[in-house]
Amino acid sequence: MIKHDWTRDQIAAIYEQPLMDLLMQAQTLHREHHHANQVQVSQLMSIKTGACPEDCAYCPQAGIYDTGLDKEKLAAIEAVVEQARAAKASGATRFCMGAAWREPPAKAMPVLTAMVSEVKALGLETCMTLGMLDADQAGTLAEAGLDYYNHNLDTSPEHYGNIITTRTYGDRLETLAEVRNAGMKVCSGGILGLDESQNDRIGLLQSLANLPEHPDSVPINQLVKVPGTPLEDAEDLDPIDFVRTVATARIIMPRSVVRLSAGREIMSDEMQALCFMAGANSLFYGETLLTTPNPETDQDQALFKRMGIQTTQQGDPVKTYTPQAKSAWEQKVDSLAKDAMSL
Repeated sequence: MIKHDWTRDQIAAIYEQPLMDLLMQAQTLHREHHHANQVQVSQLMSIKTGACPEDCAYCPQAGIYDTGLDKEKLAAIEAVVEQARAAKASGATRFCMGAAWREPPAKAMPVLTAMVSEVKALGLETCMTLGMLDADQAGTLAEAGLDYYNHNLDTSPEHYGNIITTRTYGDRLETLAEVRNAGMKVCSGGILGLDESQNDRIGLLQSLANLPEHPDSVPINQLVKVPGTPLEDAEDLDPIDFVRTVATARIIMPRSVVRLSAGREIMSDEMQALCFMAGANSLFYGETLLTTPNPETDQDQALFKRMGIQTTQQGDPVKTYTPQAKSAWEQKVDSLAKDAMSL
């Protein structure tokens, strides 16, 4: 059953289970709604870098911080198409375009819609993250054919003011509503490692799961500490807490695609494998995510091969496990358990 009225206590009870129980529950639900051993791959390009007027404490693109980042104007359409074509050749099925704006300026909208049209013509899904949107902007992007719009909530409502002061939590929720009303798919998640508490992680998940519709895509990022930002000395996140958050997201938003996003460069293969077991079924390819490092594509492909994971192809169905197939899987688990007990 899909719920939209989760309480903090209910989510905490899931999150705090013994880890093996949590992973088993998450994997079981995962198989009801998704391929068991398949991962969707996206690639992200910064189409306008730096000089952002926001003050997000984690972001090297915020203009008020000195992070040594070179500022770049809006990319040419041809450059975006070229990178999208390379992304498709490497196995990506979705191309995401991000711009460091508070909101997209009117003069940029014709260029942005052209980018969407050109990338879609390659046979790729499209996603953009451009800051806040009003109804007209969302409608324009939807008419151009944009498939997904990313706008993260970042953290819990209570911790949010410690991280960002230049826009409110309500502003973010309003943009998500405009995106959904325009007919686009919502991509929204958060960042772990922002010196948040466990209750903040649970609060973030509650905010996402209690939206009128669960996000189609839920990116879960691990903070990349950038010198010059207020969070450059943030306390290291316990990897098990990250895995618990992924598993809990899978359980309370079972139909959403859960994406491993920023911070994979500092994750071990074993940690990523646990995340896939916990229900993650999407990630970003490419050596950089906007301006922060990311594992090389060859490294990801090697991990997929070791794990027996396949990447999705355009048009693959979301659900593959019918009740009958799930029953067969459960019978196999029971058989393995009996075999183990006889040893």
